[in-house]
Amino acid sequence: MPRTRSLAWSELKLGVLTITALIIAAITIFLVTGGRGFFWQRYTLKTKFPNVAGLKSGSPVRLAGVEIGSVVDTPFSGEQVDVIFEVNKSYRDRITTMSTTKLGSVSLLGEAAVDITPSSAGTPIPDGGYVPTGKAAAQLSDVTDQASAGIVELSGLIHDLREGRGTAGKLLTDDQLYLNVQQFVSTTNDLVKSIRDGRGTLGKLVTDRKTADELDAILANINRLTADLNAGQGSMGKLLKDQTFADNLTGVTASLKELTDRLNRGEGTAGKFLTDQSVFNQLNSVTKRLDELMTNLNGGQGTAGLLLKDKQLYENINGTVSDLRNLIAAIQKDPRKYLNVRISVF
Repeated sequence: MPRTRSLAWSELKLGVLTITALIIAAITIFLVTGGRGFFWQRYTLKTKFPNVAGLKSGSPVRLAGVEIGSVVDTPFSGEQVDVIFEVNKSYRDRITTMSTTKLGSVSLLGEAAVDITPSSAGTPIPDGGYVPTGKAAAQLSDVTDQASAGIVELSGLIHDLREGRGTAGKLLTDDQLYLNVQQFVSTTNDLVKSIRDGRGTLGKLVTDRKTADELDAILANINRLTADLNAGQGSMGKLLKDQTFADNLTGVTASLKELTDRLNRGEGTAGKFLTDQSVFNQLNSVTKRLDELMTNLNGGQGTAGLLLKDKQLYENINGTVSDLRNLIAAIQKDPRKYLNVRISVF
């Protein structure tokens, strides 16, 4: 009987030790996993990346830098890679449709992690849903590639400078260009010295007080003139400020517009000249007749044409007119000789 009691106590001690060990192991696992929680406290989410370099099963998943889960698998999905991960359910309300994922890094050794941007504005993503992918963060390899490209461009620039290409290259290799630049600098120095010495118009403006005073007086006159114009003084000021003049100008403009509209509508004599085709045809016919008349006159046709072209006819008419003048003069001198009236009584 005592032996049986001793055996039961030994088994009890073994059970207590086993339970204690399990509790310690569970606490250790919980402490190691951090915020991931036990398997019944997690749910599964997914995302897509074009490249998951450095990411593997067990890689951490972080929410605003806080580790909340781990990567389960990274299978291919077409040309991209699906990243399946588990996170603690207590963060469900912070992982919504407005959240985004990107591939982060744990250390400089290339170990990657999934970083999630928290957002409470959207709808919580259900179990097995996809978290939208955000803009990928710059990787160390990208920085290295950019640095390499920059070094290549810098080497090409140095090579071009040595070959004398471009303005900077010519300055380094072309002696004549260097001399021209040196001459330009020397000329500039001489110009500056001349200005400081008061030579030339610009030098006088810089050094001569009288010239500066005259310039100030001109500017003052311009200011006064502008003030007078703004105040409506003088003829020019009235043109700018007089409302009556503006109204008259507006009226003239309106009248001109009305006149133009009437001309375009064919009203009045001038409007008919512009728009009536029959008036144009009549004017064209008259022009043609005048042209024919001038042609006939120049050709010596008709009485008027003969008067213009026949010299003998002109001389006969001229002689007749001369004789008529002589006859009138003789009658005026001695009218009895030519105007002898006899009265007979039968």
